[in-house]
Amino acid sequence: MRSSRPDGEARIVPGSTAILRGGALDIRTDMPAGTSGYLLDLTSKGRGEMSVGGAALACHPGDAILVPPGVPCSYRRAPGSAQWLHRWIHFRPRDAWAHLLAWPLPAGHRVGRLRLASSPTRVEIEALVADIDAAHRGGDAVSEELALNLLERLLIRCRDAASGNPRGPRDIRVIAACRLIADTLARDVGLADIARYVELSTSRLIHLFRDETGVSILRWREDKRIVVARHLLHSTTLPVSAVAAHVGYEDRLYFSRVFRKRVGMSPTEFRDARGRGESRRRGA
Repeated sequence: MRSSRPDGEARIVPGSTAILRGGALDIRTDMPAGTSGYLLDLTSKGRGEMSVGGAALACHPGDAILVPPGVPCSYRRAPGSAQWLHRWIHFRPRDAWAHLLAWPLPAGHRVGRLRLASSPTRVEIEALVADIDAAHRGGDAVSEELALNLLERLLIRCRDAASGNPRGPRDIRVIAACRLIADTLARDVGLADIARYVELSTSRLIHLFRDETGVSILRWREDKRIVVARHLLHSTTLPVSAVAAHVGYEDRLYFSRVFRKRVGMSPTEFRDARGRGESRRRGA
């Protein structure tokens, strides 16, 4: 969808719905004219059913559905399931996102679907969807911009998942290297030391690691550091400087720059956004 506004000026409305058997929301929701933007739906627990463009789709945990604008759509809890918990995002994309919206299409469908097995990628995507909701709850222009930045990150990760990149390593030496890196995030273990630990030459490890995971060793370590940092910022009251040191960044400012580049907001903004979201949920 092409926006008539100069920057794309996308808009976004995230949320979540818990449909319980016999509950007030346990009905079929129909959108015969579709929506004016895209709808991204991610099932967390239970099972749901969607009818999109006349074709039925089963929604299982880890299933992400992307419905284009104007496509007739309806959804409900699957009859055989006690619940359907799903997060959703209505959005109008920026023009530059066109390549990120080309999801795989199941046979006979006009809607994109990703099936995310239990993996670090699924965990990250689910966390990003929750982060988008939390960031947007600020209710102002800055909050919306932060949510849109996170949405772009989410769409990039979904594109990677659709292409199978990154994927989980199978070679035991690469698995051992990943474990070593994860266990030593607080210090920069050199490539030569990692190679020596798994009994490979440095050049062989570099090529094997990329072949197995789809990313470089340094990128994998940075990914892991950001995942752990996000968890610590959300679940602890450690100062940002302590979080940075825990995941291997001695310079708090450099850590903040890396975090903003990867997450779309600074560590402090991320913690504040999560806090606002939790406060609003408790007060609901």
